[in-house]
Amino acid sequence: MAAYTNPKVHMGTLTGGEGTELYKTNPIVLLPMGSHEDQGPHAPMGDYLLAEKIAELAALRATERGVRTVTAPVIPFGADDYFGPKAGGIMLSQSTMVSLLFDMFESLGRHGLNRIIIINGHGGNVAPIAQVTRELYRDARQLVPSLYLWRIGYSLMPKIVGAEKSALVSGHGADPLSSIGMHLFPELMRPDMTPEAKPLKREPVLDLPFFSLGSANFEGAEVGVPHEYDEVYWQGVGKGDPRLCSRETGAALTEQLTEICARFIKHYSEKVEA
Repeated sequence: MAAYTNPKVHMGTLTGGEGTELYKTNPIVLLPMGSHEDQGPHAPMGDYLLAEKIAELAALRATERGVRTVTAPVIPFGADDYFGPKAGGIMLSQSTMVSLLFDMFESLGRHGLNRIIIINGHGGNVAPIAQVTRELYRDARQLVPSLYLWRIGYSLMPKIVGAEKSALVSGHGADPLSSIGMHLFPELMRPDMTPEAKPLKREPVLDLPFFSLGSANFEGAEVGVPHEYDEVYWQGVGKGDPRLCSRETGAALTEQLTEICARFIKHYSEKVEA
């Protein structure tokens, strides 16, 4: 419970009276988003837990540095993309996610809370976030930036483990998420169920090499194709080898992501005044 106190940063744990006083100051509000999907047989499906925790750590660090920051309740369900085939997964349609974001911004904005930063942990959320934030900026000149944690995490990997190992371990179902999970929530991980790395399957209809989710490789050219994740991944694992993940890598990634988010919060607060 220590993470929820001194100072409190979760909006859901603030009392009504505490909120009444705090929100008069228009603090920075972080909106964590993630998904509930397949991250491999060894990792919890609720990867939103990681985005929520990093948002909490960043809010605490920014607050300690003089920029009062709170984190809104996490959006645990990702916008639908490729992961519908997983039993137990829960996805929202892209249109539902757009509506949900607009409703959240309207609720906060009604009371003057308009300094919001999205902490995103799911690729399928990128398009709805872009649509909503563009409209907010166009119609009301409200600037809502977003940090896509795992895209940042991929860029950090070569510096943390070296370029060669980074190329082997980075990918869905491996790093950065598995190592961060091993560091933040070791009790939820199942190392005994960690699968062996396997070559990606070929695109199921056109029989082309896999390029990325939603695309295939034709003579070096990227071709957009519709498919489901389980048609090209093995057991939810993409290009990376989850056997190479470690708590040490997760600790370094968590620290650097927290620091980047905290520094950006300070930068944003100086440019977008309360």
